[in-house]
Amino acid sequence: MKYLIISLSLCLFFNSNTVKSQSKNDFEYAENFPADSLKIWTNELMKELSKSHPGFYRYTPKKKFDSIIHATVNSFTDSLNTIEYYRKIKPLIAQIGCLHTSLNLSEEYENIFNKKPNLIPIEVFIDEGNQVFITKNYSGNNNLKRKSKLLSINGKPITIILDILMKSIPSDGYNTTLKTLLLNKRFAFWYRSMIDASENFEIETKFNDTKKTLKLKGVTSSKFESIASLQSITNSKQLAFNITNNTGVLTIKTFAKTEIRNNGQKFKKYIKSVFKTLNEKNIENLIIDLRYNSGGTDGNAVFLASHFFDTPFRYWEKIEVTKNIAEQINGSNRLFYKKPVKVGSTYHWIGARSWITKEFDYYKIQNPAKDNYKGKTYIITNGLCMSSCSDFAAIISDNKKAIIIGQETGGGFQGNSSGMMPTTEINGNMKFTIPLQKYTNAVDVNKNYGRGTIPDFTIVPTLNDWMNKTDVEMEFVKNLIKSTKNN
Repeated sequence: MKYLIISLSLCLFFNSNTVKSQSKNDFEYAENFPADSLKIWTNELMKELSKSHPGFYRYTPKKKFDSIIHATVNSFTDSLNTIEYYRKIKPLIAQIGCLHTSLNLSEEYENIFNKKPNLIPIEVFIDEGNQVFITKNYSGNNNLKRKSKLLSINGKPITIILDILMKSIPSDGYNTTLKTLLLNKRFAFWYRSMIDASENFEIETKFNDTKKTLKLKGVTSSKFESIASLQSITNSKQLAFNITNNTGVLTIKTFAKTEIRNNGQKFKKYIKSVFKTLNEKNIENLIIDLRYNSGGTDGNAVFLASHFFDTPFRYWEKIEVTKNIAEQINGSNRLFYKKPVKVGSTYHWIGARSWITKEFDYYKIQNPAKDNYKGKTYIITNGLCMSSCSDFAAIISDNKKAIIIGQETGGGFQGNSSGMMPTTEINGNMKFTIPLQKYTNAVDVNKNYGRGTIPDFTIVPTLNDWMNKTDVEMEFVKNLIKSTKNN
């Protein structure tokens, strides 16, 4: 993800009418909120969001969004507790189509959740036909077979469950590869937060044409791998490079400067060394593995991109903020930030003073790197390629500097809303993060609208590939390189 480089002292959006402020000492797990209050909070929340979120109507037109908000508000006919309210507005927030706009349960609430055995004791794989298969069984019930098709949970068909979950997971535009991959990794957690926090589950499965109904006891979060494991593929380092048979393989797990530095590496120094080696050894092919790279420092992504151009190039087309935010760049804030410029009905971000940061300067013309690469480049992506990683993939793809293999990136091809992302509390039991800048990549405005970067070759693992950890994407790239040589 993009990181908040510096804090802008904006009195953002949420006034006393929008949220009910509570101290941590007032935290109540099971507190109920009246329907009238929920209606007021939701209307105010969405109203203030539309004023400050620059990409609020990027993918959902105002008329349609207003209708969705109205329907959600009218659905509050009785009092709801935190988790019930959360399940109502999480899909509403996801309607923005912005993976950086997040609504999460508070740490206190999550801690209570995690102490209880309320997670369904399975992991799943969702195939291209949206069939759901069980890949891991933490229940201790040997009658539950791996590779069984999951048909229902507690009487609810899996098709309905999947529809609810997919509508609740935030993603840029209309992308679904991010959502599917997250569910393949964290199905039990999404089911708990959006469907049911039961401690007992009755599931219906099908294996070898035989249907079974099984009763399972819930488990705690300790049974599952941590969320940090999503980024772990094969290497302990965030950056790795090797050369085999005149083909270089560069793995970049993140563009985040801090994470890379914490692993004892320096991004720009490492990348310079890689491309110097590629050119000195006349390496004909380069594979860049970006799977599970959720983004990070924009400067690192731009720096990598510069190694594939031999003339000046554009990275971002523009950065926008809303009128509400633009008007707050005054007084003491002008010491740090340049006043956004009004262009038509929009406000273009000019950036910060150079002694503060250059993070917002990548809408300007960029220069190619000294050791730019002239060989054949292949980039492997999946749904958890997000934020600055998606920006990089989009720029390289649109300029035809590489062949993209794998699955559609989770971040938007046209850009995203991110940058400065302050967080506030809602009712003491939830926290909300909103991005304040809308980035538009310097790509074809008519291409992949509402989607991520679409691969030149879409390669999707099967159930067997997933369970056997077969790297079908890498195998495909290497075979493609071989076939190219033979021709």
